[in-house]
Amino acid sequence: MAHTSRIVLITGCTKGLGRAMSERCIEAGHTVWGCGRSAGEIAELTRQFSAPHQFATLDVSDDVAVATWAGNLLAGGTCPDLILNNAAIVNSNAPLWEISAEDFSRVIDINIKGVANIIRHFVPAMVAKSRGVIVNFSSGWGRSTSAEVAPYCATKWAIEGLTLALAQELPAGMAAIPMNPGVINTDMLQSCFGKSAAHYPDADKWSRTAVPYLLKLGAKDNGKQLSCP
Repeated sequence: MAHTSRIVLITGCTKGLGRAMSERCIEAGHTVWGCGRSAGEIAELTRQFSAPHQFATLDVSDDVAVATWAGNLLAGGTCPDLILNNAAIVNSNAPLWEISAEDFSRVIDINIKGVANIIRHFVPAMVAKSRGVIVNFSSGWGRSTSAEVAPYCATKWAIEGLTLALAQELPAGMAAIPMNPGVINTDMLQSCFGKSAAHYPDADKWSRTAVPYLLKLGAKDNGKQLSCP
């Protein structure tokens, strides 16, 4: 089967899973539209991967900024074939009653509202063409729970419900999928697991099996609660 280059939008592309997925997608011959909050890392990605790839310093919780970014990218008449809503943060380990309102809101704003903002401004162009896949990254903690990460668990359970509802709204030919990426040794995992995070594969190793799997998702997978191999 002939290889078809696709446009893959990846949020949180500056480190961890997002950075690894960006590199694997580009290696596979696809165009990446990526965003992240670190201006320095975005500048490095832009130097490393020139046009047609596009990288922007962006906080997905800022709806106006997302709208502007989407307007610039969609102006050329193209739109994403695959959205990987990966950007997320985790609260510092603590009982729920010890987590400040500010910290709680920040987790909600990025992990839930950030996903909705990307969907709001990019998915209409995909719906107009009745094609494309939206993968919203969930977690094992979107289907189970642990102590001291209640805000994070709440957001990932929300992502499961949000995505399954979105799947019912999309036209035939499209898919929305809540994806549990598995347990990967990233900065986020280290903040929760400490030294035991080293027992799990790193983002680079994970991406070498996960990205081919993600690229194969299609309309047949709409509404399925999946996990990366």
